[in-house]
Amino acid sequence: MRDLKYLGYFENLLREANNELIVQAKKDGKVCVAFVCENTPEPLMNLDGTFSIRLSAPNTGSMDIATYYMTSFLCETSRALLERAIEGGFNFADCVIAPDGCTMINRCVENMELLKTMGKGNDRFFHQYMEIPLKADENGVELLKLQCKNHILTPLNRAYGIDTSDSAIRKAVAEHNEICSLIRAIGDFRKEERPRITGYEFHVLTLATYLAPKYLIVDKLRETLEELRTREPEPKPYRARIAVVGSEVDDSGFIKLIEETGAYVCADRFCFGSLPGRDVIELNDDEDALTQVCRQYVYRGQCPRTMNMEKVYGRKQYVNDVAREYGADGVIYQQVKFCDPWAYERLLGSTMLRDDYGFPVMSVDRPYNIASSVGQMRTRVQAFVESIEIKKLQGGAR
Repeated sequence: MRDLKYLGYFENLLREANNELIVQAKKDGKVCVAFVCENTPEPLMNLDGTFSIRLSAPNTGSMDIATYYMTSFLCETSRALLERAIEGGFNFADCVIAPDGCTMINRCVENMELLKTMGKGNDRFFHQYMEIPLKADENGVELLKLQCKNHILTPLNRAYGIDTSDSAIRKAVAEHNEICSLIRAIGDFRKEERPRITGYEFHVLTLATYLAPKYLIVDKLRETLEELRTREPEPKPYRARIAVVGSEVDDSGFIKLIEETGAYVCADRFCFGSLPGRDVIELNDDEDALTQVCRQYVYRGQCPRTMNMEKVYGRKQYVNDVAREYGADGVIYQQVKFCDPWAYERLLGSTMLRDDYGFPVMSVDRPYNIASSVGQMRTRVQAFVESIEIKKLQGGAR
């Protein structure tokens, strides 16, 4: 296939935490709201005068300093983010929102605050810590609504004068929905028997919507969608179609490694992914926008943070539905090393997907920076893909 016109542009945005579009948005006078968890409602951080950036630490090397503060048994994501903050890599942020999705990311942000790694020269800078619900029910919706008011909307209004009214939230949701609609439309091409976009290309585009100001990339996403409508697919068939699920994947190199084995990553149920992270948020006029946004985040979320049994089993059904909708032959269930919530989820999820739903499953914990373990990981993925390929040849896929 011919290269996508803007693929190199989007790849460049992912190489540095403080990318060129963040610099441009800051010059435009906008407030940068940094966040660290998918449970934080993005439209509330993209009101007029603000833009959100999910913190990431591309090209992570040594994490020795962060390990000194957090120990080697805490997840590599939290240590990588703290290391980058200590290096001064997140000085672009005007505030940080940290929900208690897990204790490790909270310890990470607390260390950022105690070590004064951000906000230099900005006396309005603030850290906020949110409680998020353990159960997906109406009590959980009310809790998230209260937390969003107290720890996102009110601080932004007081510190930076941001309009947090119902109409402002509705406008932010409409702008957020355009990004989501574009990503989901692009992602639908992955359902084709001969896809016209690779899993790696799609992941790069999706990552950019988390790691760059959305208003500065929407035009290029529109162009990319139109470009794909007439793009000729790769004539060579893929060896196996793989759904990747689990914890955060903000390293596009992981998806690239999988596809270098001849597989095709057809679905992405992970943090920093499109399913369900780029679902459109439906609003009506019968209820305030904040309540509706919070309700959709509570009920649609696939994070193991929510522990009521309906959600525990519902998450496995969700992966099954996605895998079948996108035509997956197998599932890679992955987590970043020492991620406690996803470690338990991966054990249960990989077992149920294999035994109850009939999918071949590769279950793996991996380093935050996949470049540190390329050889070993490639060998495991190759063996998994070959096993699926053999089953297909024998007429026994799944």
